[in-house]
Amino acid sequence: MKITFLLTWGDEMGGTEQAVYTQATHLAPRHTVEVLSVFKTRERPFFSVDERVSVRYLVDRTGKTERPVRDSGLSAEECRQLAGLPSELINPKWEATFDALSDVEMKRALRTIDTDVMITTSPALMSAVADLVPSRVVTVHQEHRPSQLRGGTGEPLLLRAPEIDALVVLTERTKQWLEESLGKAAPRLAAIPNAIPEGFRPRSSLTGKSIVMPRRLVPDKQVDHAIQAFAKALPDHPGWRLRIFGDGPQMSRLRNLVQGLGLHDSVEILGPSQHMTEEWAKASLTILPSQDGEAFPLVLLEAFAAGVPAVAYDIVTGPAEIIRHGVDGLLVPPNDIDGLADAISRLMGDEELLRSYGENAYEGSARFAADVIVKQWEELFTELLMRRDDPARMAERADRMAHRVAHGGAGRFHAAVAADRTAPSSGDQRAREVMIAATDRSLVRAAGRLAEVRDDLLASDVLQRNFETVVAALEKHDIPYVLLRDRDGGPRQRIAVDTEHQKRARKALAAEYEGKAVYAELLKPRTHAPGVLLAERLEGAGEVAGLRVFRPVVTSSRTLRYGPAYGCDVEFWSRVPEEEGGDGQFVAPLRPSAVGPKLPSLTPDARFRVKDREYPTVQPFTKKLVSDITFPVDAVYTWVDDSDAQWQERRARRRAALGLEAEASGDEAARFRNRDELRYSLRSLAMFAPWIRKIYLVTDDQTPAWLNTEHPDIEVVSHRDIFTDPSCLPTFNSHAIETQLHHIDGLSEHFLYLNDDVFIGRPISAQKFFQPNGTTRFFWTPTTVPIGEATEEDEGYFAAGKNNRRLLEDRFGVTVANGFAHAPHPLRKSVLEKIEQEFPEAVTRTAANPLRGWQDISMVSSLHHHYGYLTGSAVPSSIRCAYVDVGTYERHPELTRLLAMRGHDVFCLGESQNAEVPDQEQARIISSFLRAYFPVKSPYER
Repeated sequence: MKITFLLTWGDEMGGTEQAVYTQATHLAPRHTVEVLSVFKTRERPFFSVDERVSVRYLVDRTGKTERPVRDSGLSAEECRQLAGLPSELINPKWEATFDALSDVEMKRALRTIDTDVMITTSPALMSAVADLVPSRVVTVHQEHRPSQLRGGTGEPLLLRAPEIDALVVLTERTKQWLEESLGKAAPRLAAIPNAIPEGFRPRSSLTGKSIVMPRRLVPDKQVDHAIQAFAKALPDHPGWRLRIFGDGPQMSRLRNLVQGLGLHDSVEILGPSQHMTEEWAKASLTILPSQDGEAFPLVLLEAFAAGVPAVAYDIVTGPAEIIRHGVDGLLVPPNDIDGLADAISRLMGDEELLRSYGENAYEGSARFAADVIVKQWEELFTELLMRRDDPARMAERADRMAHRVAHGGAGRFHAAVAADRTAPSSGDQRAREVMIAATDRSLVRAAGRLAEVRDDLLASDVLQRNFETVVAALEKHDIPYVLLRDRDGGPRQRIAVDTEHQKRARKALAAEYEGKAVYAELLKPRTHAPGVLLAERLEGAGEVAGLRVFRPVVTSSRTLRYGPAYGCDVEFWSRVPEEEGGDGQFVAPLRPSAVGPKLPSLTPDARFRVKDREYPTVQPFTKKLVSDITFPVDAVYTWVDDSDAQWQERRARRRAALGLEAEASGDEAARFRNRDELRYSLRSLAMFAPWIRKIYLVTDDQTPAWLNTEHPDIEVVSHRDIFTDPSCLPTFNSHAIETQLHHIDGLSEHFLYLNDDVFIGRPISAQKFFQPNGTTRFFWTPTTVPIGEATEEDEGYFAAGKNNRRLLEDRFGVTVANGFAHAPHPLRKSVLEKIEQEFPEAVTRTAANPLRGWQDISMVSSLHHHYGYLTGSAVPSSIRCAYVDVGTYERHPELTRLLAMRGHDVFCLGESQNAEVPDQEQARIISSFLRAYFPVKSPYER
């Protein structure tokens, strides 16, 4: 068969390029193989290419002017013009290197390409191939990075994968994520690892006392972690050296680190080497301290092929698929520099263990031998080619494209599942799960583990259930424990157990949950590999600093998972006797408690209430701590339903009385538009901010049909109940309504003000919005209010900001400029009352304005924060906040990333004044996203 690999640039030094040339070389003896590179970037490619593999290029970038490689009638000036224009074939946010000239050449080459199988090597190229190649060509995308962590460059995977024949990834973890995210829209999926690069590799003798690291010197490779870990280990192992081969922007910083640690005689930072086979032959060990981002590191395959063992962080994908912990290397929890130091020290100091690991690494590398990997590829190609003329092939492709739209895909948004950062089950544990699932048909596999399907559990329910799961086992087996408290009021419960009872605790959990879908993440394991075990397997886990116990839960949509992040921590605290240099107190193994990193005793002498019962603790945790927030916090929404005919009539009459047209448009219309966001914003509060006492919904006598008005914790408040001057009504000015919120009867002193397009994105504590002494926090952004006085031409937000600034300049003699994040606004009723008293004219003028005007002030989203700051009742703070303009097409992929990563405290779905996305399409995308992010109903819904 004829096989074509498509690369962006085939001349460069990179893992993708190396993997492609390795694979091409291994396929060449039995097939016609070519590498098609869009760009030629060097006179001589970095990697040598087998003579049986043809390499051709489309665009030459080696000269002063970019131009086609083919004979072309284009002038140099025409080439320069085309090279300066953005690509229309490939979105620059996917890959910025493409341009109009590469578009021309790719269209020419791909529309008529004569090949059996076309293999793309980046999502951007996959998208282009889906558009261009003849339908009879079998299309395969080879994914070289962890797709679930790609960000913007991975957008085409979910959008265009239904349009190709097969998607091949390097690990089972990534394959499972794609299976769950794409569902019925998925093409043929396969996991095929990289093969060991071709060529002779002399075997290392492991006697050189040398740690070798070929690494690009960029932040995500975390070479500084390796240097710091080596510095900690070196004093116990003099004579060892760390040799780093690579180049990059961190070169100077790393050299300074080496000098600062006094390692200039022991650490070498060398440039890239094309003779790494000789270097591996001198190596005794390698380190891989990368952040998430390694898909299947070839550097480990090269090391193992030379019989060199490895120590690596157990990140999302990569090292755990290659290193067999305790056999040919060691895995360490991510970013644990002390653990990294302990691991390399263990091998540096034990020659027999080092040799054993090296022997196993060498023998184990046969798993990735060329003949093994190529056989998997050939079987896949044969399977796909057998069906290429079958009419069902194109019909199935059309069905996949339809499924993407019908099941959570709208425009450039795709309802991806959350990216799991812990390893899925494999081997013996996977086999055991099959047996457990056979006895409990309610369980499904999600994120590589067994999980219950529940659409009725809020985050607080899951957190409490996991806590009770731990307590039940400990109490049944008479294992003493104390409940700890966190200083930041975090939602996860923590339990301390004397480390002397660790074996008993692990045995108790194993016995109590045998045959159950209960898991524990190992926290800083001493001997076992990091990861997640079935609770029933904990007896053999060895010593750990702690366990994070959880029952996995997934919603029927599969877009919300409750995994280890919602578990209960069992921490094994140890006493350091005075004779060993300690003070006889128990020391926290992971992080301090609310009263510090030590406790004088773990003997319970008090009780602490959680939900409906009390649990054993120690006296300090029963006291009101300075870090505690004990005052009530309410939430206030302003809401309008613009589809309500009676409301429309009231607004039309009001506008007519002002001499305006009945209909509004642009920014004003967008402010009134109701897309059911309130339902999901309330879900976000119920899900992630259960500490809210009561919710007040301020409306113009409107009530959502789905709202459970009988619920005691929610109250609908009419404008008539809060406006001190009834003549101001009806009003259609949010600035006016906001001047009256502090008049709500029963409202707590401290409250959050939210628009219905603002959402809580993950579990968050009240401390994020308020200090325990009652001070509010606010969140400045780099956006500034333009200099100058307000005018009629100003947009409403900036006009109000300018008017606020004038009031503050007159009162305090200072000028303010910053805007504020689109986040919940922490407010104090007393501060708003002071503003009303101090600036009565501005407040009254704004309250009386029925429509937004250029003379308004913005009282709750701006003036309160600045006034509080200048009077000592508010402080600047930070919050992880996202703002997505759903009226702009290019912002829609951010919704996919928000859903998959769930890494923001809060987010806002806004709309630009001149939206390019039609209203109905916006509504569809917002609905798809919110249903996926918040699939569990709140108690405020009927």
